[in-house]
Amino acid sequence: MEGSLSIHIPQELLESAQRLSSPEETLNDVVILALEREVRRRKGLAAHQKILALNKELPPQPDDTKLIRQLREGER
Repeated sequence: MEGSLSIHIPQELLESAQRLSSPEETLNDVVILALEREVRRRKGLAAHQKILALNKELPPQPDDTKLIRQLREGER
């Protein structure tokens, strides 16, 4: 579903975007790409924050490095 939206872009940012975009890209393409990247970044940040919150709720987990080494070396 496509919609229409009016946005106000600072002139300096608009000029930079136009200067750096390829001749085949429209300003619309640049805005859509930037918005998609920002949405992915924010989803990743939200997931990271959820993980940090869960880590605070869980008890500390033991370090299994020694056990893993023993298993690899056939000591167990």
